[in-house]
Amino acid sequence: MEVPIEDGILRPLLGPGDANLHYAQRQLGSRLTVRREKILVRGSRPDNAHALEIIREMIERTRRKGSLTTSDVDMIFRLTSTEAPRVAAETSQPSGALAFRAGDRTFGPRTAGQEAYCRAILNHDLTFGIGPAGTGKTFLAVLVGVSQFLAGKYDRIILTRPVVEAGENLGFLPGDINEKVDPYFRPLYDSLMKLLPSDRLRKFFDRSVIEIAPLAFMRGRTLEHAFVILDEAQNTTMLQMKMFLTRLGDNARAVITGDITQIDLQPPSSSGLLSIPEILGGLDGVDFVYFTESDVVRHPLVARIIGAYEDYNSRHKETDDQVEPEQTETGGDD
Repeated sequence: MEVPIEDGILRPLLGPGDANLHYAQRQLGSRLTVRREKILVRGSRPDNAHALEIIREMIERTRRKGSLTTSDVDMIFRLTSTEAPRVAAETSQPSGALAFRAGDRTFGPRTAGQEAYCRAILNHDLTFGIGPAGTGKTFLAVLVGVSQFLAGKYDRIILTRPVVEAGENLGFLPGDINEKVDPYFRPLYDSLMKLLPSDRLRKFFDRSVIEIAPLAFMRGRTLEHAFVILDEAQNTTMLQMKMFLTRLGDNARAVITGDITQIDLQPPSSSGLLSIPEILGGLDGVDFVYFTESDVVRHPLVARIIGAYEDYNSRHKETDDQVEPEQTETGGDD
């Protein structure tokens, strides 16, 4: 079955790195493939009928808004299906039943999306938290990790990030290599310092039971009895992502966070986070949680800024479509 897509609709419908298509693919029984200005649907007749209903709704919503996000696709599934996909809830209030102890303080999720994320981490060996800045992806992963570590469920915590320059050159920063990369890990240090007293945190670092290191340092290691967090995963290549995922050993749990709208790699399509839903979607022990602007817990203006950028990008994509060469096969065959 072929679904034709009108000019100017395909790219915003697919989303960055075909994220919307990958998201829909994980929920459907049919296989979706994009070829030129058409979406090919392959599967059984009932599955294809459901897929066709979803795709038509995606097209209509893209036509009205000029853009489409994974949260929009999620809402389409919720409105057209009896069974909702496993993603962060659209409601903004958490149940209040989930809390984590870190030192002498207790923390908990502040939105329903954050609560779904925390529960996914507790119930899966590998969890992906994908969404915009300010949604608590990193802090909540560190919070759950510290809580589980202090409870004796893991022997150590390992936090890592790819060191990718975002408009600045490391060579022009002062100091040795450790001082040069330290700013990249400051958000991880900040999260840990919010949860643990400085003297206790220093002892954990000295004993190497809490470790922060560049992603490149993970190569060749086997991470056992560890809670592992890969932050800023949108800046990993496919090879780096595979390398990290294959480091996990016995009694290891991993959380991978990222924002596909802030890819610093060139070209952005080389990001290993873009294709991972298609590669690992539906695998036992793996879960994906997608955050939306309703999960932003920073200054209220941050959510409005994110929305304004999305509107700007959607308006300019149509202009880009008019000057780019004709698209070849993408999507499900990536």
